[in-house]
Amino acid sequence: METIMVVEDDVMLNNGICFNLQSEGFQVIPTYNLKEAKEKFKTEKINLIILDVNLPDGSGFEFCKDIRNDSKIGILFLTACDMESDIINGFKIGADDYITKPFSINILMQRIKALLRRCGSDIQENILIEGDFEFNFDKMTVSRNNESIVFSPIEYKILKQLVQHKNEIVTRQALIDAIWDSDSEYMEEHALTVNINRLRKRIDQKTSKHKYIRTVYGIGYMWAGEQDEK
Repeated sequence: METIMVVEDDVMLNNGICFNLQSEGFQVIPTYNLKEAKEKFKTEKINLIILDVNLPDGSGFEFCKDIRNDSKIGILFLTACDMESDIINGFKIGADDYITKPFSINILMQRIKALLRRCGSDIQENILIEGDFEFNFDKMTVSRNNESIVFSPIEYKILKQLVQHKNEIVTRQALIDAIWDSDSEYMEEHALTVNINRLRKRIDQKTSKHKYIRTVYGIGYMWAGEQDEK
C-alpha cells in the first residue's frame, strides 16, 4: 500500500483530500505545516507528497528543494499559486506535477495514480540519520560510524519507538503495547526493564560522553540523541 503525505494547512481541505485518498486505498499522513512535514519525512516511509506552497511556517518550494537533495520520491504541488512563473519554478526545482486551486478531486486522484505509476521504483528508503547512528527501519538494521550493532527483535522495536519519538517521553505502557501488538506476546514490566538495560549497554558501550536513553522516573523513557550528559 502506497503512503501519501499531504502538506496542507487548511484543515478541512486536508481532511477532504485524505478521505478521498483513503477511499482509493492509500495510506495517508496529514500534516499542516513544514515542521510536521519535515519530521514525518524523516521517520516515515513515503511514496508521494502532495505539497502546498504557502504554509504557516515557510515555503513549500524550499521544502521541495530540500527533498530533491537526496530523494526522488513523487512531489505534486497543490496550491493557489497559479502564476505561470510559479508553475515553471515548481517544475524547475523538482516537482513531478503541479495543480492549481480550485481543482477537481477526481482529476487530482487520477493525476496521483499516474504519478505513482511513473515513480513506482523511486520509493523513499526509510532511513534516519541520528548523530553517529544510521537507522534503517525497512531492513531493521542499526549502525554506528558504519559499524553494525546487533539487537534482539524486542530490543530493536523498543529502540525504534524511542528514536522515532526523539526528545519525547515514551511511557512504559506505550512501549509494552507496541511490542505486544507487533509480537502478539505478553511483556511484563520487569522484562521491559531488562531489555532497556541491555539496549543501553549496546548503545552506550563506546562512549561516556552521551547517555542516549534517558529515564523519566515514574513515567518512561526518552531518546535524547547527541546531548552531553549532565
